[in-house]
Amino acid sequence: MKLEGLTGFLSVSFAGIHLYKIGLAFLVILLALVVRKVFERYVVNLCKRIARKTKSQYDDLLLNALSAPVSALIYITGIYWALILLELPLEPYNIPAFLGNAFRISISLVVVWAIYRLSNLLAIFLKQIISQTDPEMAEQFSPLVTQALRFTVLVLGILLIIQNLGYSVGSLLAGLGIGGLAIALAAQDTLSNLFGTLVMITDKPFKIGDWVQFKDVDGDVESIGFRSTKVRTWSKSLKIVPNKLLTSEIIENWSAMPKRRVKMTIGVTYSTPPDKMAVLRDRMEGILKSDPGVNQEYFLVYFTGFGASALEIFVYYFTKTTVWKEYLEVRQRINLKFMQLVEEMNLEFAFPSQTLYFGDSLSVAGRSVDFGMKQPGNSQTV
Repeated sequence: MKLEGLTGFLSVSFAGIHLYKIGLAFLVILLALVVRKVFERYVVNLCKRIARKTKSQYDDLLLNALSAPVSALIYITGIYWALILLELPLEPYNIPAFLGNAFRISISLVVVWAIYRLSNLLAIFLKQIISQTDPEMAEQFSPLVTQALRFTVLVLGILLIIQNLGYSVGSLLAGLGIGGLAIALAAQDTLSNLFGTLVMITDKPFKIGDWVQFKDVDGDVESIGFRSTKVRTWSKSLKIVPNKLLTSEIIENWSAMPKRRVKMTIGVTYSTPPDKMAVLRDRMEGILKSDPGVNQEYFLVYFTGFGASALEIFVYYFTKTTVWKEYLEVRQRINLKFMQLVEEMNLEFAFPSQTLYFGDSLSVAGRSVDFGMKQPGNSQTV
């Protein structure tokens, strides 16, 4: 009787599926959840504790990259085998074949996901290798390598999924080869920008954070991508410049200046006597020598000429700082000291002016007007 009861229980079905198979499928899913929980709580935590004791950071990054995909793989495998145990029908649709394809695609997605996460680890590794010889190039090269690796992984992942769907990847690639010319023509600008990026990486005309100026662009470099470079202008707008233009333009990198130049001509009136002119020049030179913001390697202060309305003193020096605000502060401080010096010596700055000398008389409307004055030298009749 017991055997007959057990046989009767095993023959009970629901929607065409025996209840014991449903029970087995439930147990498999439960087992998968338990294994997944044990993996996340114990195995991963144990590996993390071991990784923290090592000096290298790569084991930590590797663990963080693979833990989530492995956990998803356990769950997907459990669901697949639970569905297989149900022995789903083959007609009118071949459900087991569909499940097999879905399982392969899921595995492919998990593998692509894991490799995608590992691309960050490879980018960090390459960045550290490059930074040993050229830190600036490493900062620019690392984002580009990361983008290239991610793009490559996505392309290979798509091809892998297509292959698992039963399509011939070789035929697809052959078709792409036939249409490669059209694609190359359509992507001409993209390829030009890519080559421009490679040129910028090797020549290094600027780096992220530099103040650059070319054509109508003037601002700080925010990012360098495969296709374009983003520059934040002084008005805080964002200009996106194709990289191919940067390789054919004259770029002025203000951040590469070791020092900033000041060049000006100061004019004093012609009433200044020669001895005071010499003292003024010497004391202006002393101001430059004593100012902490002036670069002491090279500066010039000379009485250079007789201008149209002033005795001209040429001043040429460099500031130690290249920061715009600090540069203006140094220049302002020097200018104020020059003004105080001229005032202290009872001299005057000159400004454009013109003096007219008249003769003894001026004819106005046919009548002669006598001014009663004579001036030696040049005269002008109006």
